[in-house]
Amino acid sequence: MRITLSRLPPLNSLRAFVVAAKHMSFSKAASELHVTPAAVSQQIRQLEDYLGVELFKRSNRNLLLTAEGQSCLPGLTESFDGIVQSLQQISAGGKTGPLTVSVAPSFAAKWLVPRLDDFRNTAPEIDVRITASMNLVDFDADDIDCAIRYGSGNYTPLFHEKILEETVFPVCSPSLEVIGRLPATPDDLRHLTLLHDDSPDQDPSCPDWRMWLRAAGVSGIDSSRGVRFNQSSLVFESAIAGQGVALAKGRLAADDIRAGRLIRPFNVSQTLDFAYHFVCPTRKTALPKVAAFLSWLRVQAGGEADIDSAPVTATP
Repeated sequence: MRITLSRLPPLNSLRAFVVAAKHMSFSKAASELHVTPAAVSQQIRQLEDYLGVELFKRSNRNLLLTAEGQSCLPGLTESFDGIVQSLQQISAGGKTGPLTVSVAPSFAAKWLVPRLDDFRNTAPEIDVRITASMNLVDFDADDIDCAIRYGSGNYTPLFHEKILEETVFPVCSPSLEVIGRLPATPDDLRHLTLLHDDSPDQDPSCPDWRMWLRAAGVSGIDSSRGVRFNQSSLVFESAIAGQGVALAKGRLAADDIRAGRLIRPFNVSQTLDFAYHFVCPTRKTALPKVAAFLSWLRVQAGGEADIDSAPVTATP
């Protein structure tokens, strides 16, 4: 009989043979496998019938391997040891091992990375690898465990959960107040440099300066003038340096506002349709390292104050 991968004998029978050969006892094999001695004997008999040879010489008190049993035992033992080792590696990788997270560069720099020390303190056995990219993740092809994405939440069939909502409002450096150039009303923006964020986020509800000025009831300002950047983090750095006023996503600006590097010159904000979502294949939610990261994200998000409560320097 030609044996192929598609025509293997039952694995339970092969396992019963290996364990019985290790102990040279059906009773001891039964104890290890948590079955009855009769069940072990039956499984081995099924294997012998399948192969057409005897694997054991049975007597009242002794159990001996036949020549055929001795011949196949080393290969089967090595194969089962390999299966155990491979599954242990998978299990250990799920509990510890590196956790690879894909996240947009600006969210990584301004929100996630400053908080990672807390996650390391919470789960010191998990090494985190951050992949900062705007590209969509192919979980089947890329070595990515989970992602944090800014979007509408339409990530079916993947597991997804909203983590943080987002708003937009103007920010600038407190140094503008020192030199007497801090805008008191949106109309004062005509005297300042507008900083533009041209990074792609595909959020139709996110206003640019033209849309924001119109919503604020301001006219007569050339909304196209100023400095343009293709990364949100560069817009923040320019604003912190006192080079102008930026339209900032509140979650990205929150730490700089709390630290006094940025201020909100007036209390005008707009809630966006898009939000930050945790995304991963459903099968990976069972991995302890992924579950630990999601649990930590929930705690972090739950502890975030309403971004619209951020201090405002002046009101219109």
